[in-house]
Amino acid sequence: MTSNTQTPHQPQSDPSGQPLVALPDEIAPVVPTFAEIGLHPSILQAVADTGYTVPTPIQAQALPSVMAGNDVMGAAQTGTGKTAAFTLPILHRLMPMANTSASPARHPIRALILTPTRELADQVYESVKRYGLKTPLRSTVVFGGVDIGPQKEALRNGCEVLIATPGRLLDHVEQRTVNLSQVGILVLDEADRMLDMGFLPDLDRIMRLLPAQRQTLLFSATFSNEIRKLGRTYLKNPVELEVAKRNATADTVTQIAYAMAGEAKRAAVVHLVKSRGLKQVIVFSNTKIGTSRLARQLELDGVRAESIHGDKSQADRMKALEAFKAGELEVLVATDVAARGLDVAGVPCVINYDLPHSAEDYVHRIGRTGRAGASGEAISLFSPSEEKYLIDIEKLIKAPVTRGVLQVPGELLARAPVREDTRPARAPRSGGERSSERGSERGNARNARPSRYSAPAKPIDEFFLKPYEPSPAAIAAAQTPAPVGKKPAMLAKRAVGLLLGGALKKAE
Repeated sequence: MTSNTQTPHQPQSDPSGQPLVALPDEIAPVVPTFAEIGLHPSILQAVADTGYTVPTPIQAQALPSVMAGNDVMGAAQTGTGKTAAFTLPILHRLMPMANTSASPARHPIRALILTPTRELADQVYESVKRYGLKTPLRSTVVFGGVDIGPQKEALRNGCEVLIATPGRLLDHVEQRTVNLSQVGILVLDEADRMLDMGFLPDLDRIMRLLPAQRQTLLFSATFSNEIRKLGRTYLKNPVELEVAKRNATADTVTQIAYAMAGEAKRAAVVHLVKSRGLKQVIVFSNTKIGTSRLARQLELDGVRAESIHGDKSQADRMKALEAFKAGELEVLVATDVAARGLDVAGVPCVINYDLPHSAEDYVHRIGRTGRAGASGEAISLFSPSEEKYLIDIEKLIKAPVTRGVLQVPGELLARAPVREDTRPARAPRSGGERSSERGSERGNARNARPSRYSAPAKPIDEFFLKPYEPSPAAIAAAQTPAPVGKKPAMLAKRAVGLLLGGALKKAE
């Protein structure tokens, strides 16, 4: 297994837009530039236009192996440029088959990149577009949560590089809008997360659709024994690259954990954001319902927040993510759907509102800060029942997480959170300012007076409230004896017509 933990002599940047930090002179080796590695001139020009010349450690090792056609298993910390480590050599290998023909038949799918989440798929697509800008190679991305129509049209136009999530790719397979028979390169990005999300049956189906003779690449920030075993079933004699110790966290991230009761966590998040003046914070919650509820509570506490989770439409998720990147939101509350591939420059802090049940997810969560040499802070809020997860995390990263004490102002602790079933509708905005009324005050007012939207009360007739009293006619009818010897009219024998076999009766 090849291992390299060293970085360039001078601070540089990788093709993902992230600077490197040089180690001391005595251990800093000479790292080849992208030009020295031998990238195609068109791709090299696109990389140079972004201002990057020296690859990161994972790129320096992966590029020659991938360009040589080897199967590769690569492991590196988040934020070290894994995406460019496979997109650059893939584009290089496809250049001999590139053409400027307008015919879709001349642009079959030759490289397939699978990712576990929509956000990561979109990020990889942007990377492929950036580095393939000066080439005739076409690329497109397909994922769920959006209209499938435009994706069908893009596939009909042809593309050499397809980035997809497994579920949506199989949707296109079933509708016969995609042909994978000419795929020569397969990439499993964040393969461990795909298995965690239950994509193994989908992966098996996709593997059966691909040619047996292909190059397969597997990249992730963490490699469990199960992932290594699975990778060896998909890959042939893979070259294993690991530029950092397994499941390691970045040295630039300061980690601290605060013991906190369940209801006090919300107040702690508000206090941390306001007291430290944090402008971009990602807060991780374990559940979709909890994520939405926390975002609404933070809004009521004066913190600009939005949630992102799997139940939201892709349009809403992308809108929230763009607002967060643009600085319009202070807090982005997310489930683990955002822990992989969420690349936002300058995130100073991440907060684990809930500790993840899987220790590997902790590594990916805190990897959203302190990316590629920048400093960052990872704060975890844990209740007594969650301390076992913190112990599992320490065992995985082989390092203790500092315990601290967080003093939260009493007024924040006394402010009761709004519950889902009693949360009032938002008041109309006036002049861009939110109403200062709290849920409890509005709830009390609503109970004290009828709603202006309720239907007008109808007058009540007291007649319907009195007990039943029989009328004199009903009493007289009840006391009248029934006639004797006569049958009721309903029981009288009816005549049967001749046509039905009856006979005329003689008059008595």
